Amino acid sequence: MIAGGQELIVADHGADKAQAFAKDSSGKARAATVAAAIEEADIIVFAVYFDAIKSLLAEHRNKLSGKIIVDPSNAIAPNGSGGFKKTIPEDQSSGQILAGLLPSGARLVKAFGSLAAPSLKTGARRSPDPNVLFYANDDDDAGSQVAKLITASGFAPVRVGGLNAAIRIEVFGDLHEMGKLGKLVTAKEAAKLV
Repeated sequence: MIAGGQELIVADHGADKAQAFAKDSSGKARAATVAAAIEEADIIVFAVYFDAIKSLLAEHRNKLSGKIIVDPSNAIAPNGSGGFKKTIPEDQSSGQILAGLLPSGARLVKAFGSLAAPSLKTGARRSPDPNVLFYANDDDDAGSQVAKLITASGFAPVRVGGLNAAIRIEVFGDLHEMGKLGKLVTAKEAAKLV
């Protein structure tokens, strides 16, 4: 996002990691406490585990009205055999569960979780046909704002539908890199899938 011109507020449960990131950002990011970042930001990307997001939503509920919440989580855990398993029922999505925990006036967009970390790092800024990050949303304005962040991150945003389609872009979903899709796809390829 920084390479795409976005200025960020970064927070972590300990101040050192956020401060180090901000220091290395050439002035494009500044560190804050989690509470201060939530208070100040219009768009909040909870880049933490699914259960941690649930806790943060409960703890900061009174500060979330009017905010756009971005959920990149995948409700998974190691399966004991070198792979992963879902930690929620197979027919449920973390995006829909988290949307149900938001206070009135907060809007959730499921995004930034359809690729594994290595692909997020190496797949950005491909030209002339960029790789895709899928997203799902029920609120057009919130979706449009998050699509701009996806573009700033060096990917082409492709909406898969409302939050009822979020399961498609979570782990094991047909549009997730660790699901049926199995790889990065370009915008041209994605047009045939959505």
